[in-house]
Amino acid sequence: MNDQLFQVLLVATGQTLYMVGVSLVITVIVGLPLGIVLVGTEPGRFLDRPFGSPLAGRIINRSLDLIVNFGRSVPFIIIMVALIPFTRLVVGTFIGPTAAIVPLSIVAIPFFARMVEIAIKEVDSGLLEVASSLGASRTELVTKVLVPEAAPAMLLGLSTTVTSIINFSAMVGTVAGGGLGDVAIRYGYQQYSWIHIVLVVIIIFAIVMILQGLATWGARRLARRGPTKSRRRVTA
Repeated sequence: MNDQLFQVLLVATGQTLYMVGVSLVITVIVGLPLGIVLVGTEPGRFLDRPFGSPLAGRIINRSLDLIVNFGRSVPFIIIMVALIPFTRLVVGTFIGPTAAIVPLSIVAIPFFARMVEIAIKEVDSGLLEVASSLGASRTELVTKVLVPEAAPAMLLGLSTTVTSIINFSAMVGTVAGGGLGDVAIRYGYQQYSWIHIVLVVIIIFAIVMILQGLATWGARRLARRGPTKSRRRVTA
């Protein structure tokens, strides 16, 4: 591998990791509470009467469910192009790795929110009953029971989300977003350089495998906790 090829791939890998990393942080910050509210506002759940009104809970739940479904159904390339004015308003440009973070985050948030919803629904309802009988508040139900017990499943869902973000980050190369996708297009496709294509595929595959391996390892460690630990947190 010559120095120029190495330098191009090194810069592109750094840009991809930057886009994916920042987008992932934003996705977790927004998607986690969004998924919790999506579950909690279902009829009979812990947030089904916001503002003391079951109607408000249904409206919030239906609205969030519609937003999540819409965000997951529209192809990323369409979202990316449609968000160009918004991206330019937020970061001042729609070109480059920083600009790519906007559409990457927006498309990943609904996906992760659905993963959170699925993970929380898998929590044993008996734990919630025990926590409620011990006088746990809504905040304690979420922070001391639901989130800790659903953490392994949410972590695995997050690894799936990261894989999607990495795949989407390759698409931003079509609009000069930088990263490995841009290298594959500019050098691999436009200049017919097969070595660039092969190395980009290898690097992306390595990143995905490493992140999925870390997520699986973390989920297994979290899953070793017994349900009784949630009871201890509530009574503490």
